[in-house]
Amino acid sequence: MKLIIINIVIGYVLLVLFAYFVSDHMIFFPPRSGYKDSHGFIKVMTADGESIFAYYLPNKNAKYTLLVSHGNAEDIGYMIPFFQQMYKHGLSVFAYDYHGYGLSSGKPTEHNTYLDVDAAYDYLTKVLRIAPENIISYGHSVGAAVALDLAVRKPVAAVILQGAFVAAFRVITRIPLLPFDKFDNLKKIGVLKSPLLMIHGTADNVIPYWHGQKLYDAAKVSKQFYSVKNAGHNDIVIASGEEYWNTINDFIQQYLAEK
Repeated sequence: MKLIIINIVIGYVLLVLFAYFVSDHMIFFPPRSGYKDSHGFIKVMTADGESIFAYYLPNKNAKYTLLVSHGNAEDIGYMIPFFQQMYKHGLSVFAYDYHGYGLSSGKPTEHNTYLDVDAAYDYLTKVLRIAPENIISYGHSVGAAVALDLAVRKPVAAVILQGAFVAAFRVITRIPLLPFDKFDNLKKIGVLKSPLLMIHGTADNVIPYWHGQKLYDAAKVSKQFYSVKNAGHNDIVIASGEEYWNTINDFIQQYLAEK
């Protein structure tokens, strides 16, 4: 019995060490770059001296700019058609790549994604002169964690989280197994001050639906939950069609009209 307990303890310690030192490699999957050169993109420097690339699509008729933190296994080059849809539906877009994504230098880690979004935010506010009250922090999947982290630290008009998880390690299990976690959204969302739109597909088999529900329940701000029936993790926009854009614009009108 004693030997069994010792083996369990050793196994748990090894699991903790593995999660602590190797988890970033398991979380991030940079694809082959979706753009071959930097033409049409903006180079932004991060606090650690790396260069990341961003894409800006201003809409002269838009009051709000979506600061887009994208999901895993994609970069801003692949997402340009989506950004064009945002533009078509009356929004300006500023999107950026993380360390190691697209043509951006460096290595993707949780910490570095926060440096990336800070650099993007600073470029928006200091170079492009976009007021914080006109910035909506938008994120999908792992990008939702980055978008939320920004929103609890810096002023933004609102937050849109799509396919978000409560915390990285709890994508695998509902029960916290480790004394720490990566991208602890559940802890952060309780201190969020900006209006929140949560979007989740009911058939999401990557980040199960309960993640979005739990985060929504924990938020203490003006909020709206957009449940997309039969949608998975990556097909929400296709599955919902024009309703997707109507929901976002209605959210902006309802919660930001008085600002």
